[in-house]
Amino acid sequence: MRETAINRTTKETDITLTIALEGMGTTNIETGVAFFDHMLEAFGRHGLFDLSVKAIGDLDVDAHHTVEDVGIVLGQAIAQALGDKKGIKRFGDAIVPMDEALVLAAVDVSGRGQLHWSVSLPIEFIGNFDTTLFKEFLIALATNAGITLHVRSLAGENSHHILEAAAKATARALSEAVTLDSKVGDRIPSTKGVI
Repeated sequence: MRETAINRTTKETDITLTIALEGMGTTNIETGVAFFDHMLEAFGRHGLFDLSVKAIGDLDVDAHHTVEDVGIVLGQAIAQALGDKKGIKRFGDAIVPMDEALVLAAVDVSGRGQLHWSVSLPIEFIGNFDTTLFKEFLIALATNAGITLHVRSLAGENSHHILEAAAKATARALSEAVTLDSKVGDRIPSTKGVI
């Protein structure tokens, strides 16, 4: 089982996170940010990652530090669970519909963490959740996991549907990319011999 646990404490947040890449999609999420919890549950469930997140953050300021720091820790945990990346497929993609919304995500476990985000959101807040924070979460996730992540909205009018489709598409694309491929064997899927 490729799994790991991380605890990260700063003056702004205290986060304990565990992830198993070969899971059943079982989640236990408590960040204090309800919509973000919903997105992390979708991420775990649709990526078939067993994911537990306990986060205490300075929500009296706003949700920014909590959301971004969970992205940092989740990215670090994924990178640790992948180890030397031998035998993985490396690439993955998914197009996920949710009602009127349609979102594409593509992943390369490249070692070069970056997010390329082309998502239009009609409204800035879903309840009290600032929708711009989801991009910040994915930046932190991609940077710390060492993955190249493209997310594009192809259609959509409802911000909740668009972000939920983005979470599910990212999870499914990442799940495919980190899957062990018997054709690759114990090799690293790179002409450089290292990722």
